Amino acid sequence: MSKNVGSFDRILRIVVGLALIAFAIFGAANPYAVYAWIGVVPLLTGLIGFCPAYTIFGIRTCPTAKS
Repeated sequence: MSKNVGSFDRILRIVVGLALIAFAIFGAANPYAVYAWIGVVPLLTGLIGFCPAYTIFGIRTCPTAKS
């Protein structure tokens, strides 16, 4: 499993993931806040540097990724 997510993409995924999780935790009065837990997905893909969807579509934002 080689990395296929670049630096900027990783930072963006981590920030968006954390923001969605924070909304799920602190926006609990909103009935749609439970859907914010989807933020776990971009957070994890940002932390590990690998996105399965990128593999399927042949996208690679990491310049040092091996083929």
